[in-house]
Formats: sequence, structure tokens, C-alpha cells
Amino acid sequence: MIEILKKFFDFCDRRERREFYVSIALGVVAALFSALKLPAIGVMLQAVPAGQITAKAIWLSLGIMLISVIGASLLRYRSTALQTDAGYFTTANKRVQIAEHLRYLPMGFFNQNSLGAMTSVTTNAMDNLSGVSTRVVMLVTEGLFSTAVMTLMVFLFDARVGLLIAAGLGIYFFFNCLLRRASRQTTQKKMASDTAVVERVLEFIKGIAEVKACSLTGKYNRRLQQAIAENVAANTEMELKLLPLMFLQSAVARLIDVAVVALALTLYIGGRMDLLNCIMLAVCSFLLTEGLEQAGTQSSLLRVVDTCVNQASDILNLPTMDISGEKITPLRHDLRAEDVRFSYESRPIINGITLEIPEKTTTAIVGPSGGGKTTLCHLLSRFWDVDGGRVTLGGRDVRDYDMDSLMQNFSFVFQNVYLFHDTVANNIRFGQPDAPMDQVIAAAKKARCHDFILKLSQGYDTVIGEAGGTLSGGERQRLSIARAMLKNAPIVILDEATANVDPENEKELMEAVGELTHEKTVIMIAHRLKTVRHARQILVLDKGRIVQQGAHDVLMAQEGLYRRFVAGREKAVSWKLDGKSI
Repeated sequence: MIEILKKFFDFCDRRERREFYVSIALGVVAALFSALKLPAIGVMLQAVPAGQITAKAIWLSLGIMLISVIGASLLRYRSTALQTDAGYFTTANKRVQIAEHLRYLPMGFFNQNSLGAMTSVTTNAMDNLSGVSTRVVMLVTEGLFSTAVMTLMVFLFDARVGLLIAAGLGIYFFFNCLLRRASRQTTQKKMASDTAVVERVLEFIKGIAEVKACSLTGKYNRRLQQAIAENVAANTEMELKLLPLMFLQSAVARLIDVAVVALALTLYIGGRMDLLNCIMLAVCSFLLTEGLEQAGTQSSLLRVVDTCVNQASDILNLPTMDISGEKITPLRHDLRAEDVRFSYESRPIINGITLEIPEKTTTAIVGPSGGGKTTLCHLLSRFWDVDGGRVTLGGRDVRDYDMDSLMQNFSFVFQNVYLFHDTVANNIRFGQPDAPMDQVIAAAKKARCHDFILKLSQGYDTVIGEAGGTLSGGERQRLSIARAMLKNAPIVILDEATANVDPENEKELMEAVGELTHEKTVIMIAHRLKTVRHARQILVLDKGRIVQQGAHDVLMAQEGLYRRFVAGREKAVSWKLDGKSI
């Protein structure tokens, strides 16, 4: 128990940890104020046998009682406010830290790890920490401290009763240990089933079009229902396993109270304790285990706290790429790869590539699927670190740059555009959050998307659906280009940016690409002949190697993969359907 509590407090940031500590201290003091009811009762008990129930005794007892109630209430209010503030800020800070940490992980991590598991940590686990878990930690900690203080006071009052309480606490914590052991066995299963539900829900929603198209709705519904049923079973199993132990634990706490009263009466009847002390201990027994029961009942949930902290820490402890370089502003923007090698999960992807991309030129990369085109672009922009060789920007190894200053030099337009559930304007200014509206509009006009934006319900303030689902593919691409334009980086990487564009949007999209790439160092991955034939150099990749390199005319004069690539594209363009070219 102590280990889990320490782990939780170490997990919190300094400010929130200090608030938790102050909250605990206030909670213990509040418990002491509640205990002032005892001397208030004692004043009246002393007055009754002596027949001296005077106004002074009544007012003194009432005054002590008021101090007890008001003091305890104010302190508990402040304690709860502090723990609530610390709990929510801890969660918010950890979510931000996880997001920042993910920025510097190699891209391979996101291929190896489940989106559902990541989502579960940042939603379920963090929600647990912000609300339930924080409350659990505070109740357990305050309960333990207040019980320890009350036991010490009783021990100083009468050592015999104090020893009895200590023995009872030993039995109580034995059952508590069994409870936490049972919780350890069930919590892992519960958290795993929580993650499985998130994964299945995301899988079902993201793949709903394919599921419906292949008539697999029933099958995938069953998979989701099975995950939900397993989650229900895991939560039910946890409750049923813990309930008997929680009952036994609570029974022991109550028996401690009974034992204190029984011992006090026995000592009084035997003439070894006066009546007043006997009555005071009997009254005290009702307050003695109040905090202990609270702590014990909640302690079974400490395993949830432990699991949540472990899950978040596992992500935060993942090794990032070395981002501790210098803030460098290169004087030129040429790229060079020198004998670059890269493997993914022991499978070679890039095998000794050497190339040079001069500043303000266009380089096209073509080749069969799986040849390493996208991976090469990711290595040039340091989404991954090379296994061998090096990549330089402006004559400096990209690993010499800190990550943020390196990324300032690159803009990306991917085949699959991701737009955020936000306004159109904020999606465009994503790379430059402080950009004024006139610059946003100027970028949109250059990207040929100003006109369709004005037709939206609220123009630039229209909130588009998550991933841009409310827009067409061409519209999403042009917004992505506007975003890249606003960033205005000197190097532009186009990864199949025009692959899925319909003919109606192609003209405007190509004009937008022309605006984006003007006077820039451009690297494009493309299959369309018209987008590559005017490049200064064309790299033909196959099986992680450059098998051909040169301008379009030079490569067309050679027998090889490029000429076959062009011939295949020209043949496809010449196909006719019902007498019409397609």
C-alpha cells in the first residue's frame, strides 16, 4: 500500500504533489477537530455526577462542539478543493507530457503499437487518475494518518486499551493485505478488458465502410459485443472477489470498536478504571475506526491507481530519438544522404542509398510499392533515425539539429490528409498557431480553396468533422496544401499528394502544388507521369536501392524500370471504355 501511494505522489508534478501533501495534512487536522467532540462530551460527563451542570459547563461544551464542527467542515472543504485541483491538473499535465513525448518517438513505434491501447491510457487511465483514483489516494492516506493519530492518543490515555487497538489493527491489515492481493489479480484483467473495448470500438468505427461493403456487420458486431461482454465479466469478477474480503475487513474494524468498549467495561467493573474514563473510551470507540474503515474500503482500488500510473509511465519512459541537438538555422537547404541504411524489425528497407538534392530543385521518387520511397522521405526529414550512414541538411547532420528547429525546415503534404475537429481557419494555421487571419486567407487563396471555404455554412469558422470527413478528398488535399503554405518551410515533401484526386479537382490541385513548391526544395513521391517528368532529377527505387537516377529524357533513353513505368502509365491512359478515353 505504502509503495503504491509513494509511486502515485512521485508520478505527480511538484506543484500538484505539494497540494496533495497540504490536503492530507488538512484532512488529518480536520480529523483532530472532529475528535474535539470527545472533550465536549467529557465536560458534560464530569458535570453530571457532581451535580454541577451549570450554564458555564453547557456553554463550554457547546463552544468546543462548535469549534469541532466548524473547524472540521472548513478544513475538509479546503482539503477537498486542493485535492480536486491537484487531481485534474495532474491528469492534464500528464496528457500534455504524453503528447509531447509521442512527438519525439520514432515513427516505427506507431506501427508497432495499438491505437486502442494508446487511446485507453490517455482517456480511461487518465480519467481514473483525475477523479476516482485521486479520491482513493486521499481517503486512504487521510484515513491511515487519522487512525494513527487517534490510536496514539488512546495509547497515551490508557496503554492497555492502546495495545488492544494495535493488536486489532494488525488483524485488520492482514485482511487488507488479502484484499489488495485479490485486487492485484483482478485489476490487470479489468484494465486489459477496458483497453480491448476501446480497440474494438475504434476498429469498428474506422472500418465501418469496409465492414458494410463486405457484409460483415454481424460478425464485427459480435466481436464488439464479445469485448463488451468480457469487460462486464471482468468488472463483475473483480467486485465479487473483493466484496467478501471487504466485508471481513469492515467486520474487524467494528470488532475493534466493540473490543475497546468491552475492555473498558471490564477494567471499570474490576475497579481498575474510573467511570468517566470508561465512558470516554466507549464514546471514543465510535470515532476510532471511522477513518480506518474509509481507508480500508478504498484501498482495494489502489491497484487501479497503480495500474494507471504504470501505464502512463510506460509511455513516458519509452526511449525517444535523441533530440538534444542545437537550434540551427541552415544557410542553405540542400539535402544529402550518404550510404544510408535502415531496417524495420530486422527487415532491411533502405540498402546503402547515396543521393544529393540541390537547393530549390525538384526531385521525384518513383518505383514499385514497397520499394522504400516513403521510408526514404521519412529518413531525410528524420521521422526515423538511420541505422547506418547519415543524412545532412545544409551540410550538417540532421541529428545535430534539435527536433523543433529541424522540423521548421520541412512542410509535408501526405496522400492521406488528417484534418482536426476544429475550424477551417485553425486547421490551416495548425503549423503557425499565431498566424493572423489575413495570412490564413492568403494561403487559402494560393491553395485554391478560398472559394469552397466561403461556400461552407460559417466560412473559415466552420468546424469540420474529425479527420475532415465532411469534405471531399480534393478539398482536404487543398487545405493541407494551404497549411503547408502558411508554414512556408523551405523544403516541401509531397507523398502521393495527387494520387486520389478526381479529375474535377486535379487542375486546381496542381495549381495549388505549383504555388506551394515555387522556389522551394521539393521532394515528391508520385505515380502520375505529368507530376514527375519535369523534375530536375528522378530517383527510381526498387528493393531499397536507387536502380536509376536522372532526368526524364535521360531515363527514357535507357532500358530499365523507369521506361517500363512510363510505358505502363501511357498504356493505362490510352484505355477506352465505350469509345471514350479513361
